[in-house]
Amino acid sequence: MNTLDAKRVLETALICAQQPLAVRELRALFDDALGADTIKSLLEDLQNDWTQKGVELVQVATGWRFQSRPQMREYLDRIHPEKPPKYTRATLETLAIIAYRQPCTRGDMEDIRGVTINSLILKQLEDRGWVEVIGHRESAGRPALYATTRQFLDDLGVASLDQLPAFESPEQLTVLEGLDLPAASPQASMSLDEDGEPQEPLLPPQDGPPSATEFSA
Repeated sequence: MNTLDAKRVLETALICAQQPLAVRELRALFDDALGADTIKSLLEDLQNDWTQKGVELVQVATGWRFQSRPQMREYLDRIHPEKPPKYTRATLETLAIIAYRQPCTRGDMEDIRGVTINSLILKQLEDRGWVEVIGHRESAGRPALYATTRQFLDDLGVASLDQLPAFESPEQLTVLEGLDLPAASPQASMSLDEDGEPQEPLLPPQDGPPSATEFSA
């Protein structure tokens, strides 16, 4: 298979895929006849091919996907309007601490924020698929250690934590506020006050919401 045909196969698979595809999955398209380095080179060529388009090929934590460029959202929202994300300051601060200080315990988060963290905030972030418990600290009570997930990176449209904005001090705890966080699902957007206290009961779990920027065929 020549390069042009191989790129066409990759392009078709990625456009039709519902989720990001990893290089190992893309190799299966060619019965492993093409190595990982060759696949990556072809993907980079495809990125260049789409440079002037309203859709871009990006690498996120779980693989590669096509998605609309941020500047296209203004137009896409006219046919598929979305409600602005609803995340309290307490939720964003807690998420930022986990993202930049992971792995960390609830006690670590409270030390940084200077206030008690409502357990529902952590449940909210876990239900959203953005954080998870990866172990326990070997100290009194063996507190749970929290870290962000690959889903969190996928939803932000980045491949690694290194691509997050610089975080230098606790005063910047809302550093994630300016990022393009997807709209919350019903159970993730329950009404909380600024300190993270619930104002209404948690709704039944829903399926994970689709990324607002994902390109679908």
